[in-house]
Amino acid sequence: LSSGVTMAPKGDAEAGEVKKTKFLKAGKVVILLTGRFAGKKAVVIKTMDDGTADRSYGFCIVAGIDKYPLKITKQMSQKRVAKRSRIKPFIKVVNYNHIMPTRYSLEVDLKHVVSQEVINRPDARPNARKEVKKALEEKYQNSLKTGKNRWFFTKLRF
Repeated sequence: LSSGVTMAPKGDAEAGEVKKTKFLKAGKVVILLTGRFAGKKAVVIKTMDDGTADRSYGFCIVAGIDKYPLKITKQMSQKRVAKRSRIKPFIKVVNYNHIMPTRYSLEVDLKHVVSQEVINRPDARPNARKEVKKALEEKYQNSLKTGKNRWFFTKLRF
């Protein structure tokens, strides 16, 4: 059986290069692993696989929930429900090594709100954070009615 003929590998492996699939796309829910927001859930807004001049590693811009909404019951008044439904968001640039992707995704359009320019300018961050807060609270209100994306808005228990 050893006739001296070897089979060539298929695809791009001939060039000695392994092609990675991109699974961290905008809208993917991730869990932060290190730092101030460790254990918090976030949504990927923009990915930079090759890095930039000032950041030579792969990273992504995420928007997440720092303070989750509290439990709501039927007998609560509208005022109390509104108060308990508040969300405290955050915006952060995170190295790929410090996030854990989940199987979930969240359809929320924040690309026009949070960009690389907003991250680099400290005076623009509070306005972007307010826009993210508005979008996430709106998503939360929809999730209360439909039951979709409920997992994203609950605190991670560990």
